[in-house]
Amino acid sequence: MKRVAIVGGGVAGVAAAYELAQLARGDAGVQAVVFEASGRLGGIVETVREGGFVIECGPDAWVTEKPWARELAVELGLGDELMSSNDDVRKTYVLIDKKLQAMPDGMRMMVPVDLAALDASELFTTEAKRAFRDEIGRAGELRASTPTGDESIADFVQRHFGDEVLEKIGVPLLSGVFGGDVGKLSVRAVMAPFVAMEQECGSLIAALQSRAITSKPEPVFTTLRSGLGTLVDRMVAAIPEDWIRPGARVEYISREDEGWLVGTARGVECFDAVMMAAPVDVARSLLEPTDERAGELMEMEASSAVVVGFGFVDASKIPVPPGFGFLVPPRSDSLLLACTFMDQKFEDRVPESGRLLRAFFGGKAAERLLRCGNDETAAVARMELARILGPLPEPQMTVIRRWPRSLPQYGVGHLERMAELGERIARLKDLWLLGNGYRGVGLPDLIRDSRAAAREFAFGA
Repeated sequence: MKRVAIVGGGVAGVAAAYELAQLARGDAGVQAVVFEASGRLGGIVETVREGGFVIECGPDAWVTEKPWARELAVELGLGDELMSSNDDVRKTYVLIDKKLQAMPDGMRMMVPVDLAALDASELFTTEAKRAFRDEIGRAGELRASTPTGDESIADFVQRHFGDEVLEKIGVPLLSGVFGGDVGKLSVRAVMAPFVAMEQECGSLIAALQSRAITSKPEPVFTTLRSGLGTLVDRMVAAIPEDWIRPGARVEYISREDEGWLVGTARGVECFDAVMMAAPVDVARSLLEPTDERAGELMEMEASSAVVVGFGFVDASKIPVPPGFGFLVPPRSDSLLLACTFMDQKFEDRVPESGRLLRAFFGGKAAERLLRCGNDETAAVARMELARILGPLPEPQMTVIRRWPRSLPQYGVGHLERMAELGERIARLKDLWLLGNGYRGVGLPDLIRDSRAAAREFAFGA
C-alpha cells in the first residue's frame, strides 16, 4: 500500500484526495492523509446559505471554457446543479469620475469584438476608439514585433491599444481578476491565449472576430445552483474519514532514504510521497530546508482579499444598473476594487425580490481591512458602496471573509521560474506542488493538476 501525505485541505488538496479515493476503490493500492491546519476543508471556497441568500465567500464561479470543474461536477452527480451566468444581461461598468460607465458590449477582457458597440460607447474618447481600430491595421507590425521573452500585462495592453485603454479598463479589469499590479504580472503566464493570438494574427481584435464567426459563444461563467461549497462537500463525502486530519498543522517535511517524513504536533510519520497543496508561503517554508533553490523560486508576491456580501430583502431600495457589476480603477479615491451584482449575474442567489451585492477589496485596502473587526469592515464596505450606488438600507445579512495573501502574483518571468522549479522538484522525487501558485489560479486549473498528480502517484508517469 503506497501512502501519500497531502499538505493542505483547500480545493487542490481535496481534489487530489478525492481522486485517490476513487482510485483506491478500484485496483490502485493507495492511501492518503490530508493534513489541514484549520478546522474546515475547501480553503477559500465556501458558501453561506441563509434566508434564501446564497453567498460565495471566495470565487463565485469558474470560467466555462475550461472543462475540468464541469467534468468533476457531473462526475459527482451535480449535473443538474450546473448553472450558467446570465450573459443576456452581461455588462460591466467602470467607475470614471465618480460615475459608472458601461464597457462596450462584446468585450473579451480589454479587446472589443463588436466595433459598432465600441463606437456607441461613451467610455472611450475618439482617440482611444481610433487606437482600437488602428490595432487591426497594425496586425503585421504587431506580429513581427512580438517580444521573444516575457513582458508585463501593462506593456502588452499598451502596445496594442495605448495608455487610455490600459488605464480605463486594462488596469481595473485585470487587477479585479488577478488582484495584482498589471505592471508586474506576466502576460505569458496570466494571458497565454492572448499571447498566442498575437503570435498567430498580430491583431487581437481580428483574432477574436475570426473566432466569433467560426464558433458559437458559450456563457462566460458557470457555477452551482446551491453554491460552489457543494463541490467541496461532495468530494469530502467521497473521501474516507480516516484520511482527513483537520487541525493538523504540518511543521516540517524531510526527504530521507526511507521516504518523506512529515512532522506535526502529534508526531512524525513516513510517507512514500508528498503532495504539497498548502499556500505558496507555507509550502516554501516547508521545502526550503530540503532544497534552498526551490524555496527561492517559490518566493513571490501575493495579494490579500477581503470579501463582504450584503443581502437585502427589497431590491427596489437598492437600484443598480443592469449587468454583472463594476470595477474601480486603482487611482480612484474609492477603497473598493470591484462589486458584483450577484442576483443579476446568476439566478437563484436571493429570495424573491431580494438583492445581493458582493464587495471586493484588494491590495493596500485589503491589508488595512485585515486588521479591522467585522463591524468596521462592514461599515467601510457599505460606505464605499453607498458613495457609488446611493444610500443603502440595513442588510438582512452580512458575510465577511478575509483571505490574507491568497492570490499569488505571477510576475514577469513566472513560466521560466516554474520550469526550473519543476526540474528541481522532479529530482527530489515523489513530490508534487499543487495549488494556485504555479500553473493557474482558477478552480478548473487546480482540479486538473490535482487529479493528474493523483493518477501519476498511483500509476506512475
